[in-house]
Amino acid sequence: MANKILVAVFSASGVTKRVGKEIAKICGGDFYEIAPKEKYTMGDLNWMNKKSRSSVEMNDPSARPEIAGTVADMASYDTVIIGFPIWWGVAPRIIETFLESYDFSGKTILPFCTSGGSGVGYSDVELHKNVSGDVKWGKGIQINRPKESVITSWLQDVL
Repeated sequence: MANKILVAVFSASGVTKRVGKEIAKICGGDFYEIAPKEKYTMGDLNWMNKKSRSSVEMNDPSARPEIAGTVADMASYDTVIIGFPIWWGVAPRIIETFLESYDFSGKTILPFCTSGGSGVGYSDVELHKNVSGDVKWGKGIQINRPKESVITSWLQDVL
């Protein structure tokens, strides 16, 4: 049986989405955008403003922004590649919403991030606490540009 792959991505600026689409193309996976029910404005994303939506969410470990849609048939996927920008050193809270919304038992989860300043750090390990059951986690990677050779090398290591 072939490994059916979903590439699920949250992207605030479009960078993570471009990388995710390239990953899906290279691995032959389906692409799904984790879109917030309420879109983020530029003001919402102003990390220097302690009252901005993103700052408030990231300072509240229980914050779970709503997602606009759902994955049609999550049960059919063997591997889920999850992409996100780094916010405050970790994944945005909407990634926790996504992970807590599905049963990932028996699946492999492969995280990747984009970041203007920091690497994966402990962000991929932090995600483990949002998933229960028998899940295999692959090593996370930072990929800022949809460069085929980097993506192919990572996929060969983790798939």
